[in-house]
Amino acid sequence: MKTIKVTYTVKPDFVSQNKKNVAAFISDLANNSDRSLRYMAFLGKDGKTFTHLALYENDEAQKTLFDLPSFKFFQKQRDESGLEVSPLIEEINLVAASFNFF
Repeated sequence: MKTIKVTYTVKPDFVSQNKKNVAAFISDLANNSDRSLRYMAFLGKDGKTFTHLALYENDEAQKTLFDLPSFKFFQKQRDESGLEVSPLIEEINLVAASFNFF
């Protein structure tokens, strides 16, 4: 399993659009029959810092996300919005969980 955490901060006037873009690609993922990918997005207490967690069962699952048109659209709009803090991408390792992901 591979887990990626991405954190970034958008400008206040882009929060609403970013939420819509995130919801769109997550909806597409939920409607996809591939269950080897788990994805969550969170909004921080400041109301403009987003944290995304992606859990991939294998490398093909990550490719599924990267090939999704709605994900590409989300990334393009996010990156062109004039971010306050650029994305910090971290690979993190699971130590323990109270449930199975896959």
